[in-house]
Amino acid sequence: MNPRQLEQLARQLLDGTLVLDEFVLAASQPATADLDEVQIDLDRTRRCGFPEVVFGEGKTVATLEKIFDRLIAERVDVLATRISAEKAAELGPKFPAARYNQLARTIRIPREEAADAPKPKGHVAVVTAGTGDAPVAEEARETLAWMGVDVTTIFDVGVAGPHRLVEHLNKLEHADAVVVIAGMEGALPSVVGGHVSCPVIAVPTSVGYGASLGGLAALLGMLNSCAANVTVVNIDAGFKGAYAAGLIASRVAAVDALRRTAPGRAGGSRNLNS
Repeated sequence: MNPRQLEQLARQLLDGTLVLDEFVLAASQPATADLDEVQIDLDRTRRCGFPEVVFGEGKTVATLEKIFDRLIAERVDVLATRISAEKAAELGPKFPAARYNQLARTIRIPREEAADAPKPKGHVAVVTAGTGDAPVAEEARETLAWMGVDVTTIFDVGVAGPHRLVEHLNKLEHADAVVVIAGMEGALPSVVGGHVSCPVIAVPTSVGYGASLGGLAALLGMLNSCAANVTVVNIDAGFKGAYAAGLIASRVAAVDALRRTAPGRAGGSRNLNS
């Protein structure tokens, strides 16, 4: 642990946001695990709220196995994205607790201690324009499940049949954030943004005909959205969109919990916008 990190921990101890046992544990842990070809950030949960996520594309099965082993030893809930079915088949026997979602191409390995499992915190809705967007939506859903966020999924409500979205608007009313996943012209996030009072994370997908340019048309359309609550991540980035939405939901849940426990405060709605 470098001096800056140690100073930050000491300040947290002095201002009461960190108890002594937590300080000793954090100060005694290395910030990075050196596994030769990969360096694992072991301090990310403290800094960022959630541990490091493994990007599986380009990594060998042997490398993934080493990473998973170390994360499990650190009592971390493992999430790995972009894992092919072939790699998952090799990893499965070595990690019997692993949950592979073939459509999402993700692996999750929860901690064995049920008591330590994260409780659902916050609520995010994942909405897709069409069934072709389902793989990206599943990556988003798996990410939110790993973050311990309650998820509502709504599939196939694109702008070609706008009445389909209207029929589901009641499911979006109390969401802390909405992840909207669409290809083609990418119009759905703007439509959703005009109906909700929370942040909308738009995820363009590479679904579409030639002029969609592999998702570029959807990306540009979303970037040009006139809905002020829409922000955009990269093409097919289901993980990134869900992670941003999950952080929002987690913060909302933390504020609501503080409201409920603060002296002189009664209750409090889980959705700050309601």
